Amino acid sequence: MKKIVSILIMLLAVTSAQAQFTQYGKIEFERKVNIKRTLNDLDDDQKQWIEKFKAQIPDYNISYFDLYFNTAKSLYKPGKEVESATKLWFAQSPANDNVVMTDFGSEKVKANKTVFEQKFLVEDSMRKIEWKVYDEIRTIANYKCRKAVGKMFDSVYIVAYYTEDIMVSGGPEMFSGLPGMILQIAIPRMHTTWIAQKIEMVKPKDTDFTTSDKGKKTTQKELYETLKTSFKDWGKYADKNLWWTLL
Repeated sequence: MKKIVSILIMLLAVTSAQAQFTQYGKIEFERKVNIKRTLNDLDDDQKQWIEKFKAQIPDYNISYFDLYFNTAKSLYKPGKEVESATKLWFAQSPANDNVVMTDFGSEKVKANKTVFEQKFLVEDSMRKIEWKVYDEIRTIANYKCRKAVGKMFDSVYIVAYYTEDIMVSGGPEMFSGLPGMILQIAIPRMHTTWIAQKIEMVKPKDTDFTTSDKGKKTTQKELYETLKTSFKDWGKYADKNLWWTLL
């Protein structure tokens, strides 16, 4: 009996050590967009037109993304497919095809993005966010996470929860810069959250970090300038379109 207990203690110790020093794996993120709140941000004339379709609009659009990572790189890409609850174009989730490769050594990102069927290849430095860390703790996907708040585009606040038990300063989309992996992101002004559903201890292959070289080459700043004019007639929704594009 003592031998069995000793073995169990050893196994628990090994499991604990693995959780504290995770250096590679695959994270499944669920992204949830509150459609009803998003539509409330439209101009009054747009709201009136959409009112006739209100009964067909679900409360949320949910999609999944996978993040492969090790201590050198990460790759965020579309995950399992979910049958859409609506076919209405204005209720579809944006940025569903984003693929983002982050090289932590060179502090560079390479992203494939599609905007109105036009493909872009974004090559830029990692986004710099000034994070403020708080004492609030919560458990996400069996990992203890600490709260941090940052800001992008000068006025859009981001609430993140990151874990130091995963020794990679990464996260979904282009979010990074905390002392551990980001397992949850909430952007209230975009009515959107990303949260890790499960984490698998699988070692990524080199092919898991490949992206396409197709698309118009650009930087984040150049992409902003390109699309700012395209969105100028979108009223209140113009800024949110730019934010989605530049995630």
